[in-house]
Amino acid sequence: MFFDPMYFVFLSPALLLMFWAQARVKSSYGRGMQVDARLTGAAAARYVLDRAGLNDVAIEEARGFLSDHYDPSHRVLRLSHEVYHTRTATAVGIAAHEAGHAIQHARGYMPLVIRNAAVPAAQFGPTLFFVLFIAGAIFSSPPLMVLGLAAFGGLVVFQVVNLPVEFDASNRAKALLTEYNIVDGEGASAVRSVLNAAGWTYVAATLQTILQFLYYALQILGASRDD
Repeated sequence: MFFDPMYFVFLSPALLLMFWAQARVKSSYGRGMQVDARLTGAAAARYVLDRAGLNDVAIEEARGFLSDHYDPSHRVLRLSHEVYHTRTATAVGIAAHEAGHAIQHARGYMPLVIRNAAVPAAQFGPTLFFVLFIAGAIFSSPPLMVLGLAAFGGLVVFQVVNLPVEFDASNRAKALLTEYNIVDGEGASAVRSVLNAAGWTYVAATLQTILQFLYYALQILGASRDD
């Protein structure tokens, strides 16, 4: 049951989409690194934040590739080495996207508030799901499995709400980089390519989570009928 080949068949649309999206991210990231921008990623993020009145949001260099993120608990924007230091469309696009999250946080953007509230459910829900799902299978108890599925639902909620959060941050980045003349026409096109490609990875992740939820729901329905 837990090694059902149909699981991968069921999830194949999401897996194929993720493969395509990641290939597109890699390609657009590389092309965007060849397009000059007027500021480094760190400087662009600082400018965007300051113009939004967020002078108190710090910017730090982070380890790892594409490890860029905004930490709302510490009000810190962390940028990977290339993004932090280079003057390219890719760097300023990613940096401005993360700055967009800081602006969302400061302005109480509701989808971000909901997403942040759903973080514990997204972190612990899958683990609780597998414990309850396996226990329900062992003891032939569909109600336990349903409880597990409800726990997994927390991750579904997180992923679904995350979509407007990420798309809004990207839209803010595209608009502000052009408005502040940080990129020219070619740079703006490269930024759109990078951020749109990244957006598809979030779509793929959401689709995968939803298909997982549906797959396990069908498993539970089948177990209930057997009983």
